[in-house]
Formats: sequence, structure tokens, C-alpha cells
Amino acid sequence: MKTIGIIGGMGPLATVDLYHRIVLRTKAATDQEHIHVIIDGNTDIPDRTKAIISDGKNPTEELVKSARKLEQAGADFLIMPCNTAHYYVDVIKQSVNIPFVNMLEETTKYTLNKYGKEAVIGILATDGTIKSKIYEDYYAKVGIKTVIPERTQEKIMKFIYDVIKKGNYEEGTALLFECVEELKEKKADAFLLGCTELSSAQYMYKFNGNFINPMEVLTEASILYAGGELN
Repeated sequence: MKTIGIIGGMGPLATVDLYHRIVLRTKAATDQEHIHVIIDGNTDIPDRTKAIISDGKNPTEELVKSARKLEQAGADFLIMPCNTAHYYVDVIKQSVNIPFVNMLEETTKYTLNKYGKEAVIGILATDGTIKSKIYEDYYAKVGIKTVIPERTQEKIMKFIYDVIKKGNYEEGTALLFECVEELKEKKADAFLLGCTELSSAQYMYKFNGNFINPMEVLTEASILYAGGELN
């Protein structure tokens, strides 16, 4: 099987959750039947949202450094558990000679297959992802309509940064679901968890519904690309 290289550290919890899901979802009866995974938990990568929306440091140097380090370590292809960082995906791909499995592309294909072109997708994500319109652009290419929060966007940012990233898990999911309610008012049929902290939150709080979890989509795509079988 192929070796997976994970550009991690964005954030550390999301990186752990992705590897955890790969192990859980791989059909294997022994250690040796699992997929070889190399992780670079690079916490020196600057905040992607700050880089996109304000004067934050550009993260491409560290992203490229991680990609090349993983290639040199023996990774056959790369994945990255950070939605916002996919804003820089072309630079990363150009810096290495191994394939990159794009979480946003895989999520778009999954959405189209499950919900069809007529669905309206509500996007829950960081300010950086919202401002860059990367998910809107991917969905627009296949004819899927998207809606974004307005009055509750600051609530989802607070949930991502103050609850999940800071580890204040006892705060619960109230902020997240305030944003979901606004998207329902905008006729959203399903809700994209467009930040890996939101993906981690779904695993942690175990909430269900019409949620599209890109990290779960990436997990499945990576296992299959590596030549493994899904559990």
C-alpha cells in the first residue's frame, strides 16, 4: 500500500482526529495490515485566516517545508486536515513531486453524489474560508448553490477559536447551532463543517443531522487512494 503523508498541526487536535479516523476506518486484522502514515505536526504554520483576511504572516513557506519533509521521509501522497489552508493548495502541489489528495475536491464530489445539484449547502467555516470563497468556488463548478452565515458568523468563529482550539469543551455546541439555525432560515438542506475543528467537534459531541464532514470524506478517500479497504 501507499504511504500517506499528513501536513498537520492545523490544529493539533484535527491532525490527531484524522489519523485516528484513518486507523478506525481501515479494514485491518493486524498492525501490518494498516496503512503506513507519516505525520508532520508543524505548529509553526501561521494562522491561515489571519493571513487571508488581515496582515497575518503568509503560511506558504511552512506549508511547503512540511510537504517537502514528508516527501523526503517517504510519503507517496499528501493530505492536509485544514480547510482554510487549501487556499494555498496550488503552491503546495507545485513544491513536490508526489500527488496531493484535495479535501475540498473530494468533499464536493461527495456532496454532489449524496445531495445532488438541487441541494443548497450552508457553509460553516472560518472567516478566512468564507472570505476566500474557496468552497463556494468548488461547489459552483458543479452547479451547487451555497449560503453563508451573516449575523452569526462571529458565533462560529468563537466556537472554533474559543471553545475547540482552546479546549473549553464544557461550553458545548450552542454557538454552532445558532449558526445552523440561520442557515436553515436561508433554506440550507445540508451543512458543511468547513473547518477541521468543526469536524473534530462532531466526533467529540456526536451530533447528527445533515452535516457534511470533510475530514471523514478525506479519511475515506485517503484509505482508498493508499490501496486499503474501508472498515
